[in-house]
Amino acid sequence: MLENNLNLLREAADAAGKIARTFFKKNPKVWYKDADQSPVTEADIIINEMLINKLKSARPEYGWLSEETEDDEERLSKDYVFIVDPIDGTRSFIDGHENYACALGIAYKGKMQTAVVQMPSLNKTFWSNIGQGAYENGVKISASTKKDINSSTLLTAKPNLDSKFWPGGVPPGKQVFRSSLAYRLCVTANGSFDAMVTLRDCWEWDIAAGDLIVREAGGQATDRFGKNLCFNNPTPKRPGVLAGSNSIHANLLNRL
Repeated sequence: MLENNLNLLREAADAAGKIARTFFKKNPKVWYKDADQSPVTEADIIINEMLINKLKSARPEYGWLSEETEDDEERLSKDYVFIVDPIDGTRSFIDGHENYACALGIAYKGKMQTAVVQMPSLNKTFWSNIGQGAYENGVKISASTKKDINSSTLLTAKPNLDSKFWPGGVPPGKQVFRSSLAYRLCVTANGSFDAMVTLRDCWEWDIAAGDLIVREAGGQATDRFGKNLCFNNPTPKRPGVLAGSNSIHANLLNRL
């Protein structure tokens, strides 16, 4: 089952990436959602429809949670649920930046089982099955093992480093920002960065796939309070994410 699901997600991610590349830097149509004025492009919508058709036809008994589909409480009664973001980092996609991603995952009773994240314009695909390690373009990856936070590289937005959030002291080290949470989690999983932090509430579709990939790469991933991430919640949000090497993750958690 795990291998079949992984193959299904990889095929779907390849198809999503192909669509994304046809619209990238081609001035796609853009709309803004009424709820929060976040952007959505015609590429998001087309990819979402493709994913529904491909994934739900293959696994009609699974629930469905996507950024671009109206939420349906029926998913709460399902053991298996697809959790997808057709394009994570839509603003980057619109602006012509390559650090966007197509994020696909399957959760079983709230825990991630299978994940694929494709970065179409960077020709990178990350994937993982629970208990089987994490891979980037077919090569097994490992998260950072760095222990010294002073020399660490941290993926986060500058507002997350406001001293009001860190009673134990603002984390030192080099700060870098990328908009896509799925991207941030994957480049933490492969050791390019030592950790990533977001303290705001996160939609599950932004972080579900990356959560599994980080943990299968040997890193740690929790919410901002140190609790393991669980998914397919009635309100599909989690209270922030801390991910990275075990030592840096523990250091960050102790500072909050």
